Amino acid sequence: MGGERPAPVRLDDLAAPRFPDHIAEILASVGPIAAELSLRPTALMDTASAATGLDDFGDTRFLEPLALLCDELANDAGLSPMGLVSQHTLFTQLLANRLLVEHEIARHPEILDVALEAPIIIAGLPRTGTTHLHNLLAADPRLRSLPYWESLEPVLADAERAAPDGPPPDPDPRRARTNAALGFVNEAMPHFVRMHEMTTDHVHEEIQLLALDFSTMLFETSVPLPTYRDWFDAADQTETYRYLRRVLQVCTYLRHRDEGAPTRWVLKSPQHLAQFGPLRTVFPDATFVVTHREPVAVTVSMATMVAYSVRLAVEHPDPVAVGAYWSDRVEHLLQACVRDRDLLPADQTLDVRFDDFMADDLAMARRVEDLAGLPPDDAATAAIAHYVATHPRGRHGTVEYEPAVLGIDPKERAAALAFYAARFGVNPLAFP
Repeated sequence: MGGERPAPVRLDDLAAPRFPDHIAEILASVGPIAAELSLRPTALMDTASAATGLDDFGDTRFLEPLALLCDELANDAGLSPMGLVSQHTLFTQLLANRLLVEHEIARHPEILDVALEAPIIIAGLPRTGTTHLHNLLAADPRLRSLPYWESLEPVLADAERAAPDGPPPDPDPRRARTNAALGFVNEAMPHFVRMHEMTTDHVHEEIQLLALDFSTMLFETSVPLPTYRDWFDAADQTETYRYLRRVLQVCTYLRHRDEGAPTRWVLKSPQHLAQFGPLRTVFPDATFVVTHREPVAVTVSMATMVAYSVRLAVEHPDPVAVGAYWSDRVEHLLQACVRDRDLLPADQTLDVRFDDFMADDLAMARRVEDLAGLPPDDAATAAIAHYVATHPRGRHGTVEYEPAVLGIDPKERAAALAFYAARFGVNPLAFP
């Protein structure tokens, strides 16, 4: 795909957001709606139960982090009316999803016998090649991946199925809802696609499924949450990863039953960098891929992406606060990666440096599949090559990243992250 690419843009409204007029009108109009909402666990659970007609949420371990999140978001996060509406909508949907997952397992207990054969799990920060590698592998028809629409609603309610306990109708209403949500996001944040493309069928990470247990870094990408962060970092995440496995079994069962889809998953998330122990415990036969890139530019780009999103969630966005928060989060993830990297089995793990990957992305995808025991396959090779040809890097344009806007000192970050750069042989500094 050729054509002239859009010119780079500078995000100069991180602290004082400017929105298109019709988006500004929508943001102004949600005040009365927000005034009627409450971020209380019992109220949220009642709303989800009323929407689904179900009341079994399964293991109640999730109640502790849910209560922490509700308290911090309601009292300390400085949410805007749209932020409150968005969080309320997110939490009720997650709780509804949890009810539907448990309902599906209750009537089909054989789901828990579904084998999740040797998944390929990618762990790496954004901007280190994780998304591109994930997409390349997901193009292989032998592998199962998670499209964005399914991550948002993994199980369709019976009322919307073609028949009770039957397959979803065609077209699937979940796709239409995802299209509508993305339409608003793309209009409210038109430059987000330059940092991370999102479409209805986009191959998505499983962080949305982890969120069903309310124990994930997903919530921090909407607004800084230091109290929840401290709880999350101190908690053993093994049971939440077991819950992820449970949800993946449901997704595998539903798709395989209806479509004969592949059952071997390719997964990825940045938060996995700090969870090598739980990952190995829950997915002992997995192939692990750990991606690496010089960490300073990665920190700046990740903080920029979050700061751009936070404008929709808080009353008074502060890019410097976001920069400090995500500088700390990136450092924590990289510390955990260095500390725990050797927990992963050497014969099941591949470290991928960004420069090596970009030098020959098809060869790197082949190396991953070789390690995973997937032999060369003409259909897979053609599908992956087609993806590369139709998804050139930077086709949506780029963003000019400015560390000073985020209060980030690149030299200070380079010194702080030198331990990681030395361990994995990457340049610690990209900014002069």
